[in-house]
Amino acid sequence: MNNNKMISLPQARLTALSASFKDVLKLGRHYVELLDQLAETEDAQEMLAATTQLAELDLQNAFVDFPQHYQAADYYLIFMGRLLEKHGIDAIQISENSRHQFIARIEPIADSDSFKFQLGEDGEAAFTEQGEQEPLFYLDLANRFFQFNNQALVNYFIVRALKKHTDLELRDAVKPLIAFAQELATDLDFTINLGILNTDNAERFALARPDLDLTVIDRLFVATAENDYMLMNLPRNNGAELVLDQGIKLDIAFDPDDYSQQWFFAVKDPDSRVSFFDTLLHYNLIRQWYLNNRAELAVRSDKLVVTPADEKESFEQPTEVFQPDSEQAEREEDELGDRK
Repeated sequence: MNNNKMISLPQARLTALSASFKDVLKLGRHYVELLDQLAETEDAQEMLAATTQLAELDLQNAFVDFPQHYQAADYYLIFMGRLLEKHGIDAIQISENSRHQFIARIEPIADSDSFKFQLGEDGEAAFTEQGEQEPLFYLDLANRFFQFNNQALVNYFIVRALKKHTDLELRDAVKPLIAFAQELATDLDFTINLGILNTDNAERFALARPDLDLTVIDRLFVATAENDYMLMNLPRNNGAELVLDQGIKLDIAFDPDDYSQQWFFAVKDPDSRVSFFDTLLHYNLIRQWYLNNRAELAVRSDKLVVTPADEKESFEQPTEVFQPDSEQAEREEDELGDRK
């Protein structure tokens, strides 16, 4: 190696190191600006923009170690807290643990469990209970959609948390989660799927299985003999209706005009304030019947399929679809072929 090359090697290293410092300083300024924006803005769009950029920001550098910073999942939780704070909701407490990770606790069950966001490769963030690691809901900032996980809602609140807390405490714990979803829809035009927390009387909560053994309804009829509630057949023999108190009714039925005869739950109440989740939470009769027959009665979790903005054509709204198991899919393809 000649002298010129020996001299140029350290010069090249110094130049590379200098360039790295410049890049880090520039990146650091941008990082601080985004942190300030997320921490201080009262504009929901700016909160979303800052969170999205922070979660995607790559702070790795070959020469320079970036100072202490949070991880992408932490910014999602901070975003959630800021949006709730903007609407005056303080039921979700967000704090930093000893590993410099943000965790959430929900009043009035803050003494029991903690929650964090966990990020998937598909761009979704899952709000996950840290005990059993089940996601209560999914959040996709890029495509602006939110959906609850029906199975996890039942597993966490109905199966486990109800052993430690009253139904009223759990009802209050769910409220800020619903409020967060509604704020996303109102402030940021998110598409939201409330699942079994939906209180609309027109909502149908489809069963995961395509059909239902009628002996399951017979078991509910037997159970009502020890209660003041009445179970009646629907007029078109397409299911049954359980008459509860305060004008509330729970149907387990299928649409006789629908060739698929997909069974579903439907809740009717005069004020449209009661969800299927509420019936499981507040009525021991329904809860025990559902859990004892959950293999047949489990409500499916539909998947919101969102078309990325750069692929949209004339279809602006996401669609809600269910991915059936392979046997059901084959039956549906055969039926489609017969109709053609």
